[in-house]
Amino acid sequence: MLRTNASSLVMLSVQGQITPPMQRTPYRVGREGVPFVLPGTGGIAYNVKVGHPAFGWVGDHVEPGVSTSASIDERSGAKNQAYNTLACVGNEAVVISGDAKGARGIVTGKHGGIEHVIIDFAQEDLEKMAIEDKVLIKAFGLGLELLDYPGITVRNLDPGLLEKMNLSEEDGQLIVPVAAAIPARLMGSGIGAATTASGDYDLTTTDQEEIKALGLDNLRFGDLVALEDSDNRFGRSYRKGALSIGIVVHSDCLLAGHGPGITTLFTCIDGSLGYRLDTEANLGRMLGIGTYR
Repeated sequence: MLRTNASSLVMLSVQGQITPPMQRTPYRVGREGVPFVLPGTGGIAYNVKVGHPAFGWVGDHVEPGVSTSASIDERSGAKNQAYNTLACVGNEAVVISGDAKGARGIVTGKHGGIEHVIIDFAQEDLEKMAIEDKVLIKAFGLGLELLDYPGITVRNLDPGLLEKMNLSEEDGQLIVPVAAAIPARLMGSGIGAATTASGDYDLTTTDQEEIKALGLDNLRFGDLVALEDSDNRFGRSYRKGALSIGIVVHSDCLLAGHGPGITTLFTCIDGSLGYRLDTEANLGRMLGIGTYR
């Protein structure tokens, strides 16, 4: 069993609300120079869930399930920064207003730039929800450490998920199952950010032939992925031999430098983190949510 400092972590209530669909402008220009107007971030996605493909939707940056933020009007303000930083993947969420009051869900991702926290709820609860319904999250996981692996930095992860991730230990390495491995050269929007304690960054998908050759077009929302040669300890950057493990949180995109978003869970530069390929390495399967309900 992994030893952690979970017993010393602080659990805080953070409160958000269901956001309306949000775009800076409805008219955008894709990576091939073709304008488009499509669904994007925000709102309640009734038919897009953890476990569904991250590719193939007629949309751009689509978030599965329910999109929430602390403040609708100040996207990059202090309230949203705190909300996005404190909430962790695997945290419990509960609706505290409206017809769906009492419905419980699970945080499945954090989307940077727009500063959304994405939550999975049962379909019957989605049907009762409305924009601006309030949601309370029991934020727990910020500051999590693996005591026997000081070289591994943990980000955005509820400690309770560790027991459900089918981790193994081999020759001094912590091995994480992942659905795919992504070369650092394909990582784009969000690289160079100052922190990975919030948000995500994107697998770029302009080169569709390369994406298909690597099998990355089969990624699903909630898949765990290995980011090779990627140092996510203090921001996001290329470093030969580094390894980060993240989770797919939003859909493919048409914008240059963008694609499915990945929120960091583990990162390491000393070789103590490894991965093994497992096509079933998905958050939905671990927690029985999304398409796995």
